[in-house]
Amino acid sequence: MSNDPFWRLPEVAHLEVRSPDFEEGGELPAWARARDAGGQDLTPELRWLGAPEGTRSFVVRVFDPDAPTLSGFWHWAVYDLPAVTDHLPRGAGTPASGLLPAGAVTVRNELGDEEYTGAAPPAGHGEHRYFFVVSALDVPHLDLPAGITPAVLGFVLREHELARGATVGTSITRA
Repeated sequence: MSNDPFWRLPEVAHLEVRSPDFEEGGELPAWARARDAGGQDLTPELRWLGAPEGTRSFVVRVFDPDAPTLSGFWHWAVYDLPAVTDHLPRGAGTPASGLLPAGAVTVRNELGDEEYTGAAPPAGHGEHRYFFVVSALDVPHLDLPAGITPAVLGFVLREHELARGATVGTSITRA
């Protein structure tokens, strides 16, 4: 069994996803940590390219598969990003910032907040990986009920995902 969060997902085309705020596999900036872990709960800037023809919207999700739970930890999810979107600026995970495109819908994270919650691995639990995942969809809007969870959103994506890519940052809280 793998601790790769993609191993059970259907194969789709590849999107290239990166952030100018951290190196692939490198440590997230301090400001991307949770407020109660010394950060500012700010999402890094994300950029993507390589969306296939037929892309009509995007979804962005942030997932920690290393959280000490059976289901990992969803830090953020937003859907109905218009097809013309190819990046999100730093801090877009805070809806009050006004940095998300019009019509984008933020899903409640594991803490029940409709915003990004920064990295905060438990002290002494080791390094955690944070997958910033972008999916290209074949529909302009997902007609989803209020209160949907990031996990259910992922299930719905199986029917509409044309391409997917991720960039991974890490964080650790020393004991």
